[in-house]
Amino acid sequence: MVRRPPPRASDGMTARADDERFMSLALALGRRGLGDTWPNPAVGAVVVNDGTIAGRGWTQAGGRPHAETEAIGRAGAAARGATMYVTLEPCSHHGKTPPCADAIIAAGIARVVSSIEDPNPDIAGQGHARLRAAGIAVDIGLKAKEASRDHDGHIRRIRDIRPHVTLKLAVSADGKAGLAGRKPVAITGESANARVHLMRAMHDAILIGIGTALSDDPLLTCRLPGMEKRSPVRVVLDSNLRLPAHSRLASTARETPVWAIAASAAPRERETVLREAGIDVVRSAADGNGIEMTAALQLLAGRGITRLLVEGGPKVAASFLNADLVDEAVLLRAPEAIGPTGIDALDCLSLDALTASSRLKLSGQDKLGPDTIQFFERI
Repeated sequence: MVRRPPPRASDGMTARADDERFMSLALALGRRGLGDTWPNPAVGAVVVNDGTIAGRGWTQAGGRPHAETEAIGRAGAAARGATMYVTLEPCSHHGKTPPCADAIIAAGIARVVSSIEDPNPDIAGQGHARLRAAGIAVDIGLKAKEASRDHDGHIRRIRDIRPHVTLKLAVSADGKAGLAGRKPVAITGESANARVHLMRAMHDAILIGIGTALSDDPLLTCRLPGMEKRSPVRVVLDSNLRLPAHSRLASTARETPVWAIAASAAPRERETVLREAGIDVVRSAADGNGIEMTAALQLLAGRGITRLLVEGGPKVAASFLNADLVDEAVLLRAPEAIGPTGIDALDCLSLDALTASSRLKLSGQDKLGPDTIQFFERI
């Protein structure tokens, strides 16, 4: 028996506007989970009955419960005959939870508006097909561009077997990233720093090289009020396991995870020391320049990381650009210069390798106090 779709407004333009409004809400809900749901995507869902929102849901911490079941649970009996707006195709396979498609069918939902198909081969259209087979009207493609961007980490991990990479650089007015001798220096102001902490909370992991770990002794957590628990996994490219056991990363490893990626030849005794401090040591392919970037990203993807924020120094940043592994870049520009003795933002590369790259385009910019933030994305 084919289910009767819920009533639609007689004005087609009004109905379209309503669909877009409710999908925008679903997208906003899904973004709440960015950085907190890996290895699962951060999905948003809204159940609407006769023009009234009956239930909202988003993927919970750790990837479950899923957004669809959360929204259905909040809607209760009002889910019957309703429309669900969901930012990614509902799953159709049995994983650690039953299929969301089955939950939608059981709830009596009459119509599903889905932004994009899930590229996961376990789903890949099967969720939509299962809904249609049960007599549910299925519309696909509303706000697909926005949904694809929100789910870029999930999509990249499935298709390219690596996380979606965002490179963050803070540079002075003369394109420098630090003082001579790798001495750290505050380049940007409070507003820019707060934006960086928010970015950290929205990524699964943050990556630096051992050079930055040794010179800056960073903490790499999210230190916005109330968001400390949203700190990402902290990853250090450390081919010879030189990270000190007394570093701030090591001393907080039992509170916020730290993964050290080492070469296969790294000293076993150093691995023991770091493991005793609570650091997870993993070994990866290396070359004459250190850890091989593509291999490291595949390792992270295999561990469930979908969204990676690279905050490494000039050498790491240049390595990611040279390997064409940057999907997005965030460039924070300060108004003050450091001077000719400062360290260039990109090792052996001009800043033009980012700002004038044929593989990246400027997609927007804004002011953050005295600083400027620029956004670049893969073409």
